[in-house]
Amino acid sequence: MGLIVLAALAALALWARTRIHFDFHVFAAQIAHVDWRRIAAAVACIYLAYVFRAIRWARLMRHNLEVPTFSLIGTQMIGFTTVALIGRVADPVRPFLVSRKTGAELSSQIAVYIVERLLDAGSMALIFSVSMLWVSSDEILSATRTGLMAHLAPQNHELAILVARYGGLFLTLLGAVFLFMIRLAGGAVASFFERAFGLISKNMGHAIGHKIRAFHAGLDTIHSLSDFLTVAGLSLIMWLTIALAYFMTCTAFVASPELAAISLPKTVLLMVASGTVSIIQLPVIGWFSQIGLVAVAIGGILHAPAEAATACSTTLLLATFLCVIPAGLIWAQFDHVNLRKVAVESEHAEEVLAEEEQRADAAQQSDVSFAPADSSRCEIIPYRPAEQDNGDKR
Repeated sequence: MGLIVLAALAALALWARTRIHFDFHVFAAQIAHVDWRRIAAAVACIYLAYVFRAIRWARLMRHNLEVPTFSLIGTQMIGFTTVALIGRVADPVRPFLVSRKTGAELSSQIAVYIVERLLDAGSMALIFSVSMLWVSSDEILSATRTGLMAHLAPQNHELAILVARYGGLFLTLLGAVFLFMIRLAGGAVASFFERAFGLISKNMGHAIGHKIRAFHAGLDTIHSLSDFLTVAGLSLIMWLTIALAYFMTCTAFVASPELAAISLPKTVLLMVASGTVSIIQLPVIGWFSQIGLVAVAIGGILHAPAEAATACSTTLLLATFLCVIPAGLIWAQFDHVNLRKVAVESEHAEEVLAEEEQRADAAQQSDVSFAPADSSRCEIIPYRPAEQDNGDKR
């Protein structure tokens, strides 16, 4: 399969070279004139973000099990190294490694992982919406013409601007309301969606109900307003640090005026585009697809030439995503972790856990108890033949 993928990429490169104007000398010149001090600062910001992730994870699990604040840095780096090398299917590695390292139940760590992802989505939506308030209407229209908003009718410019500026805040508000409902009545909400989607497919309904119950269990990790403010603050700081890494990487391309003069709001817009592309991350081949799609986004947002956009996109992938691989591999050696083996084990453990919960739910729904309401008031009456009844009809 690796040889087939390599051959397909080589054929695609030859096809693109004859049909797409791309000057590799300009591309090499862009790389040669990069300010590597800024790239090093960007990598340092990404590593600092992993520290914030570890602190947040420890904070989320502290009500179930108290662990040292910085003890989970290795699990985060090994987990993201596995995702970078194997793909998004390795996402369960982090909760699996934390469970194995601390002795906590895997279900509780999957709940922490779910809350972590929810915090990431909410933080990014908030940062994006605030940043869009500082971007002019013309720049928003120019950027959205290359994306999904390009399919809107030309006369809907106002709608495009409204969605770009306030869509993130609106989705964040809806998500907050939905999570508040799950926090108060997670079982009822799960049963409702399970029945509703069960009309289409029982398996789909059960899967959605299982996910909502997992959300409910995950939200139990936040016990108070203080807990929420702490983890939300850590999430915002972490994503602002990542945004700074994107800004430092783009401004490192001093030979490209469009990249060197990027503003922080446009940096956030680029970061959202890059994050959207990386949601479906395939092993190795996904790196090249991400480079191409992010380069298109850079061209649409900053109007940078194709060579500069591709050089920046490649450097962004290395500085913000793949830079964790060396540290993750070294840490895995010290912790005696085989990345491919742990990816398979974590996926299998998650499947087993889901099957057990499914059986438990089915048993709970089919369980019919014939026990009396109060067994202490039961009276055991011995059998007596009818001729000895003496009129006692009990």
